[in-house]
Amino acid sequence: MDRSWTAAIDAYCERTDASFWSEPVNAVTNAAFLIAAALAFHAWRRQSRSDRPALTLILVLTAIGLGSFLFHTFANRWSMLADVIPITIFIYVYFFFAMRRFFGLNPLFALVLTIGFFAVSAAIGAMLPPGFLNGSGGYLPALGAILVVGAILIPRDRESARRLIAAGSVFAVSLGARSIDMAACGSFPLGTHFLWHVLNAVVLYILIIALMRRFGENAAAG
Repeated sequence: MDRSWTAAIDAYCERTDASFWSEPVNAVTNAAFLIAAALAFHAWRRQSRSDRPALTLILVLTAIGLGSFLFHTFANRWSMLADVIPITIFIYVYFFFAMRRFFGLNPLFALVLTIGFFAVSAAIGAMLPPGFLNGSGGYLPALGAILVVGAILIPRDRESARRLIAAGSVFAVSLGARSIDMAACGSFPLGTHFLWHVLNAVVLYILIIALMRRFGENAAAG
């Protein structure tokens, strides 16, 4: 097995060879992440430019779009890391800021919970069989975290809860689209992975806006 950084990876229905544009739809739909980042940045500029956590997440969202584009064009080991690393950063950085902003936890306690969430996610990922849900099983802890945090917030902040539960619901559909990509290949040669990009862009936008809204409310109250 070729373990070099340029070793080709063929993991999606749309890809038929190792050429750069073998996944045109999967590649182009990464623009959805950049659009979401631009919209979130516009909202950030209008609301409060002092919200550095939100700006950090907007920059990571931009990196997600660029990294995923690289993976769906170069389709090799180094570009896979360019795809996976920004997504991983977003998940845990968002969790940390969510603990701080939605629940008012101090930085140390929020960091401890974030490390715990990482450990649980890693343990779940290790227990899943190879190829589970077409490789989407590793995202189940993130889905669970969004929905659980949203549910806990219902009695104390219904608007934030509504946004998080909405994001979680869209994320569930997005995970479904990612999971059936190869299974749908025979009847739908384009595959369904492109829906993962479009729907996830919506999810990440909702999450950032929910965090920004909470910052605005905290600032107004302070």
